[in-house]
Amino acid sequence: MAPKRPKGAGAFPKAVESPAPARPDPDALYAALDLGTNSCRMLIAQPKGSGFHVVDSFSKSVQLGAGLERTGRLSRSSMARTIQALRICQQKLKRNKVKRMRLVATEACRRAKNSRDFIRQVKRETGLTLEIIQPEEEARLAVISCAPLVSTKTEQLLVVDIGGGSTELVWIDVSSVPRRDRPAAIMRLHHGFHTADSPFPAAKVVDWISVPLGVATLRDQFNDVEDDSARFALMSWFFEENLADFAPYKDEQAREGFQIVGTSGTVTTVAASHLGLKRYDRTKVDGLRMTSDQIDKVIRGYLELGPLGRRRDPRIGDDRQALIMSGSAILQALLRCWPTDRLSVADRGLREGLLYAQMSADGVLEDGPF
Repeated sequence: MAPKRPKGAGAFPKAVESPAPARPDPDALYAALDLGTNSCRMLIAQPKGSGFHVVDSFSKSVQLGAGLERTGRLSRSSMARTIQALRICQQKLKRNKVKRMRLVATEACRRAKNSRDFIRQVKRETGLTLEIIQPEEEARLAVISCAPLVSTKTEQLLVVDIGGGSTELVWIDVSSVPRRDRPAAIMRLHHGFHTADSPFPAAKVVDWISVPLGVATLRDQFNDVEDDSARFALMSWFFEENLADFAPYKDEQAREGFQIVGTSGTVTTVAASHLGLKRYDRTKVDGLRMTSDQIDKVIRGYLELGPLGRRRDPRIGDDRQALIMSGSAILQALLRCWPTDRLSVADRGLREGLLYAQMSADGVLEDGPF
């Protein structure tokens, strides 16, 4: 006799409901978009404590500045690639109902003769309003993005942002600021580089410079040099020549209490190579401190690989194999010029600076350690 089928057999099992994550309040969201010479990057975030929590992001290589060094203009193909990326950003902003945002463009749009036409085309085709920011603001935003990485033992700080079209350097003296307040004093620079009226002990900007040489523009300057090692040496020398007007360049600086923070794809790629990462991991890279010997070893390894080997390296790839060498040439020049054997790696930059500046201005960040 066949066993009796239990009652309810064959019915669909009852779903075990897990609550969906609550969608963030659109009124609490901020967005920051950075359109550079090589890349289009965006973050959407909400304030959390003294920092923020990322809700959505976007990053794509658009090579907006391709050919700019030769023609002085943005090409049709580079503008088309960029607008396609900006459409995706616009969809993300719309989907998250973001109201507070800053969407900025940097060196490629500062230099291109047809940048105003491009900005109008972006507005017409995507509805996004891009703002071309000046080098001082770009440098300032890069600095405040790195505030959480500033050591309380630091007295002299050099922040370096290696971009696609330019490199910003900012030298800051925080020796008169109480140790525990030094990162917060860096954050307060969102008001401007001159904070004489601040009621708090202020970080003093000794000097800053925007060198019109980034990974793409420096590479383009020496495209005609065939030998890999010779091209690298020439790029490093040429970049150092362009630092002559930077006030702390020739002064002897004490090694004690000095910190360099580097923010860029070059710095994070070198860090990933040093760690031997098969897949990039921001949590292992951001905040890492590398010695100058470790950086030199990675750069020598890049030169030994040659162009073909760098293309095959999963941390570099075809798109970045030439750019990593121009970026490394800049990095080597900087470590040659200043008295430190360590570099702090920052996987952060203009987008994070834009978010911190907006949130700080609105008073939505809590006081306290980052």
